[in-house]
Amino acid sequence: MYNLQNRFILFVLFTAIIIGSHLPAAAQPLHGNRSFTLQDTLRGTITPERAWWDVAFYNIYVAPDFNKKAIRGWNQIGFTIKQYGANKKMQIDLQQPMKLDSVLYGNKQLNYSRNGNVYYISFPDELVEAGKLQPGETASTKTFSIKLFYSGTPREAVMPPWDGGWIWKRDAKGRPWMSVACQGLGASVWYPCKDHQSDEPDNGALIQIKIPDSLVAVSNGKLYSKDDQLDGTMLYTWQVKNPINNYNIVPYIGKYVHFSDTYTGETGKELTLDYWVLDYDQEKARKQFDRDVPRMLKAFEYWFGPYPFYEDGYKLVEAPHLGMEHQSATAYGNQFKDGYLGNDLSGSGWGLKWDYIIVHESGHEWFANNITTNDIADMWVHEGFTMYSEPLFIEYFYGKKAADEYVQGIRFNISNDIPVIGPYGVNQEGSGDMYNKGANMLHTIRQVINNDTIFRNILRGLNKDFYHQTVDSKTVEAYISKHAGIDLSKIFDQYLRTVKIPELQYKISKNELAVRWANVVPGFDMPVKLENNGIWLHPTTEWKTIPLPASVKNQTLKPDLNFYVITRKVTS
Repeated sequence: MYNLQNRFILFVLFTAIIIGSHLPAAAQPLHGNRSFTLQDTLRGTITPERAWWDVAFYNIYVAPDFNKKAIRGWNQIGFTIKQYGANKKMQIDLQQPMKLDSVLYGNKQLNYSRNGNVYYISFPDELVEAGKLQPGETASTKTFSIKLFYSGTPREAVMPPWDGGWIWKRDAKGRPWMSVACQGLGASVWYPCKDHQSDEPDNGALIQIKIPDSLVAVSNGKLYSKDDQLDGTMLYTWQVKNPINNYNIVPYIGKYVHFSDTYTGETGKELTLDYWVLDYDQEKARKQFDRDVPRMLKAFEYWFGPYPFYEDGYKLVEAPHLGMEHQSATAYGNQFKDGYLGNDLSGSGWGLKWDYIIVHESGHEWFANNITTNDIADMWVHEGFTMYSEPLFIEYFYGKKAADEYVQGIRFNISNDIPVIGPYGVNQEGSGDMYNKGANMLHTIRQVINNDTIFRNILRGLNKDFYHQTVDSKTVEAYISKHAGIDLSKIFDQYLRTVKIPELQYKISKNELAVRWANVVPGFDMPVKLENNGIWLHPTTEWKTIPLPASVKNQTLKPDLNFYVITRKVTS
């Protein structure tokens, strides 16, 4: 067990690295107040120019110039029309200093205008008329497409993945090593798209990457083709068959080598496991990946259900940054160490028995990639569940006591600065507490449910019933309450929408015990179990008196440590 000084050092490390790794767009600070601009609203809201159409697929082509730190390419966007005649303008997002060069609808050039990081594409009357449904057609079957040509010098990531953008680095041998990290900042930092989490390309994506033939390009999904351009360059095409978040689509370009394996999942399907690492890291990668990937999949399929993207495979790609949950192509940069860069963020010791990035970032395949929030304000659904996947992994292999100690350890990292849920409609997440507090909230709810079979079925049910869907926090909260058979709404409100830790107040007099909840939202009535003796209390916000349990006489009242609450003895 770590001492207090070591735990404080780990807390500082966690705050600086883990929480900082998800700074919102434009490197805005997570903490403190900020004013929002029109650009924030255009980015975070389903505007009328976004509402009338739905993304069907992306076909992205990019050719980077390492020496100039510039890129050029195009994105062919397939879309269906949800609201005919509602609007003649389409909002396309592309962040400055990137620029659109031209837009084609078939062979016709379309006009467009710019407002900051947003372009408005104008559709002439005859094209709007041509897009109307004919007898027998439905909006879901009639697909249109536009092709957007773009170029420029994309924002460079200063300290990826925390301060995101395009990454231009050299490996240990001085060779070009490129990628992108853009969660929060947004995919529009490097390619034109509908940059809102609520609209994923339903039919997947093609990612085409043209690079010098001395390098290798890797992306999401499976390798579709590799074509020699006969000019010293190679065109790699990767295909994603499933819906995918915009920010998850990324290129990895470097001196990669490949090795692979397969995994037979709980349904009997065979999942391809592909690993792409720099040539000089292959031996270390084989040892780390071969050990932790199969057991991660075994634990997570048990808790969450089948891996959600069998058609696209599972892939780890060595990245020029720490890591990110890029769907079917997880970015890995943990230096082939156990723990988080060799550290245990819980201070319990259990975090040093597995590779943090492999487990955490892979957990996002279920929560963030399979189930995605419509608004980044609800990002706790991604990070809280995925942080909780860590103790679930520990529990599967090392037992429940070990998992409990890990959860209680990461509780030390909670700051309770601002609410976990952020403001809606402006592309702004809430507190970095979405990780540790989100996990501790889920652990507390698990205690309240008091039935691990039901709890596991809820986790699996979420991934089954919201398979490849985007959701809101309220939908997830209601689902858990319904399937638990308990109204958990006040618990969610308490931990997600306030910074207050529930305080269990108590008074002991003669043979009576009086308890109540304080520092809570109105109507908070969470039951709580006492430590060791298994006695359950059912406090409300009003004093409630019960016969003093024998085990509590002349002692301090101690709730089970698996509840994220505090206690205070009231003497008056």
